[in-house]
Amino acid sequence: MPPIIEYTDYRRYIADFYAERKNRSAFTWRDFALKAKFSSAVFLKYVCEGKKNLTSKSAIQVAEALELVGYEKTYFCLLVDYANAETEGKKTKIFNEIVELSKIHKVKVLGKDEFEYYNTWKHSVIREIAPVMQGALPKQIAKVCKQKITAAEVSDSLKFLLQAGFLTKDEKGNYHQTDRSVRIGNVEAVSFAVKKLQKEMLNFALNALDEPNSKDRSISGLTIGVTSKAYEQIVEEIRNFRRRIIAIATEDNATDEVYRLNFQFFPLTQMKKVSNKIQEEDYEQDSSK
Repeated sequence: MPPIIEYTDYRRYIADFYAERKNRSAFTWRDFALKAKFSSAVFLKYVCEGKKNLTSKSAIQVAEALELVGYEKTYFCLLVDYANAETEGKKTKIFNEIVELSKIHKVKVLGKDEFEYYNTWKHSVIREIAPVMQGALPKQIAKVCKQKITAAEVSDSLKFLLQAGFLTKDEKGNYHQTDRSVRIGNVEAVSFAVKKLQKEMLNFALNALDEPNSKDRSISGLTIGVTSKAYEQIVEEIRNFRRRIIAIATEDNATDEVYRLNFQFFPLTQMKKVSNKIQEEDYEQDSSK
């Protein structure tokens, strides 16, 4: 099986370890639990299924049962801490620790560049602007951004985009996009960063509502009642619509402005949850009679 450093989900690593051991011998979840010093024979099975979580303390027990040592053991424990982190600040801090650990031991963290790319709005915007403004200095690029950004931040973003392969630079010093569109590869590693980016962009959308020139924006919404079946159909329609939008935008190599298109389709009620709760209460009343 791949080394732990190639994983971004500690549950998957545990599951793969178990599957490999089971294929080689009569290894059971009970054997695994005993090896990790857990009283419950199915605890680790539930962890793999997402029904139970490891703590910082139990992560050490499992790491030892997985026969991890040195920085690999530390890496596994950091994956557990990252999964358990509840705030953006904690997740970012732990991910940076994972990256630093990889640098020290000269190993590559899968998803590192993607995480950095989606961790701020700046990279995606600079990636679109730089190729259009041929020969422009970071200070000039910063001036055309609606959101506040310094020349130094533009310079840092350009360095990252080159290093990560999102942009290339020719002998004249002009920037070019490696690909016309960017797709998420390692979803697990970047899901938190994507959420952070989406929050930033939603705040920008709120600010756009207050701008005087409404001709430069298109913001609308719907409030509709749907069934579960209709929800799935609408989500699929949104996916297809996104693909068509990307096709239209990437058909022409020219760029006049950089726009952001957000998609949100979320519940305003909790009818299923309330209905189930009422049913449970009715059952409890009936059973007490």
